Amino acid sequence: MSSRYSRYASDKRLSGPCLLSMLLLILATGGFCAGVSMRVMDPMLPFLSREFNVSLSEAGQTITYFSMAYAVSLLFIGMVGDRYGKLRVVGWACVMCSITTFACAVAPDFLSLRAARLLCGAASSAVMTLGMAWVGDTIPYERRQSTLSRLLIGMSLGVAVGAAVGGFAADQTISWRSVFGTIAACFLLVGLALLLMLRWAVPQALQPQAMSATREHVVDGELRSGAMCLILFVSFFEGALYLAALAFVPSHLHARYGISLSMSGSIAMLAGLGGLFYALCAGKLVNLGERRLITIGGVLMVASFLVVGFSPAWQMALPACFCVGLGFYMLHSTLQTRATQIAPEQRGTAMAAFSACFFFGQSVGVSLFGRFIEQVNSSVVMATAAIGLLAVTVLLAARVKVRQASRNL
Repeated sequence: MSSRYSRYASDKRLSGPCLLSMLLLILATGGFCAGVSMRVMDPMLPFLSREFNVSLSEAGQTITYFSMAYAVSLLFIGMVGDRYGKLRVVGWACVMCSITTFACAVAPDFLSLRAARLLCGAASSAVMTLGMAWVGDTIPYERRQSTLSRLLIGMSLGVAVGAAVGGFAADQTISWRSVFGTIAACFLLVGLALLLMLRWAVPQALQPQAMSATREHVVDGELRSGAMCLILFVSFFEGALYLAALAFVPSHLHARYGISLSMSGSIAMLAGLGGLFYALCAGKLVNLGERRLITIGGVLMVASFLVVGFSPAWQMALPACFCVGLGFYMLHSTLQTRATQIAPEQRGTAMAAFSACFFFGQSVGVSLFGRFIEQVNSSVVMATAAIGLLAVTVLLAARVKVRQASRNL
């Protein structure tokens, strides 16, 4: 009787494509929550400055502390994921995100809010980083970029929704505390769903799939020839330039054109929709090749930040914000896919290093740009980001060109 029951229970456990699709959906939802949490503060900086009687640069610490904690915790979260299982760590991280986000909702003063954001950043670091590392373990390289784009759908939607909801909270259309309470509830549901899914999964269904030997040799050879340093270098400056400048787009639009914070937050939301457009079309866009994706993405970001910074009418920021998000994900997803192959035997640690550089860059960029804005107008910040991204694009595209040329020899 007991053996028959054991056989029945085993038959009911999840495996195959169904399991993979469900896990990707849960991870994408976790990425959505992380994206909302990450970007919800951007439009709220002027509001927080008034609410807690602090300067704009001090209000920006809610972003800086989140990013810094996110980056620092990545120094060990990758090793934890490699040791105890990437998806299991993601599940418990979502539960911790729920607790720390709820702490933001009930924070009585700015010091408490800043501390809660720091803890939330530390807990959030595992969600997308180990999710991407798990995809790298599970999906062959040839299909990896298009599969990663499914996670980006959730993250991109989260970035878009976070910017919009933050704008409405800043205008006090909705309570900013209820926003954080809702995010906390969503994190809890994702964490519990993932942990329950792992409980019912067939262990063999979660084992890595081998990539083709030829492609593995090519990719590993390129990365071990020095490209790893380039990937980490570019990741840092992406965060310092793109994410930091994007954080000040709502306050820039509010100050330059006098539009409401909810409107400026909704405009910044279009960057997330640009990323969503890329994620939906990634299956076709990857056929452009890595060098073209990098070049087109970089040009779009540079032109878009210049338009946002200097256009005579705020309406021009609508297509510009969409294009800056599209351009970023074209470049970043290419870099991200290569990063999954930096160290296949310790992919969680490698992806953690990649993400750590990215978010260290954001924390440094937000801090510097916040002080820069107090000395000059925000248009100069947008121009600075554009010039820096142009240099990064030229460097990265030239490196890919060299690789392609050497491969044909």
